[in-house]
Amino acid sequence: QVQLVESGGGLVQPGGSLRLSCAASGNMLSINDMCWYRRAPGKEREFVAIITGGSSTNYADSVKGRFTISRDNAKNTVYLQMNSLKPEDTAVYYCKADILDYGWRRQDYWGQGTQVTVSS
Repeated sequence: QVQLVESGGGLVQPGGSLRLSCAASGNMLSINDMCWYRRAPGKEREFVAIITGGSSTNYADSVKGRFTISRDNAKNTVYLQMNSLKPEDTAVYYCKADILDYGWRRQDYWGQGTQVTVSS
């Protein structure tokens, strides 16, 4: 069974930085795209960033220039470096991975989320 576990969230002041991690474990043939989403208070879940299997990246306009997504394939881990954080970045952050398992089944897996709070 494939599992994703996020870590690195916490409380930070505006202008500060955090680095989130999401590690995938289990029986997998390959991991294709890996993404970060977030759900802010009173809002729907929204896309934040994506890194493909070929390591190309894209970002939501609201975080472009401030956040950086990266991956370490040897560790089956995706990262989100968040700089110049704003109060509106406060949300639960979730990772998603497009995974092919040993039964040749391809589907999305989600982590449980990690809380990021930006406040003075």
